[in-house]
Amino acid sequence: MQNLYELSAADTPAQKWCGGNLGGDNETCVTTVPLAGAADAFAIGDSKSEGAGRELRMTGAELDSFAIEWARNRGLAL
Repeated sequence: MQNLYELSAADTPAQKWCGGNLGGDNETCVTTVPLAGAADAFAIGDSKSEGAGRELRMTGAELDSFAIEWARNRGLAL
């Protein structure tokens, strides 16, 4: 498996996934941007200024698995 932290973010705008604290500078958003050079991998970040420069990188399969397990453990339906 390639080291995702060695890849650059794709030259596309980050997608924001928001909810919770609606509005303002501290909106609770997670950002995702595809990684260049990987078929299905993403840089995941925090949209708040305190989270700038900190990110987690995951393959699409890892991110899907996380989302499914998170939803299941929280009692959410997909």
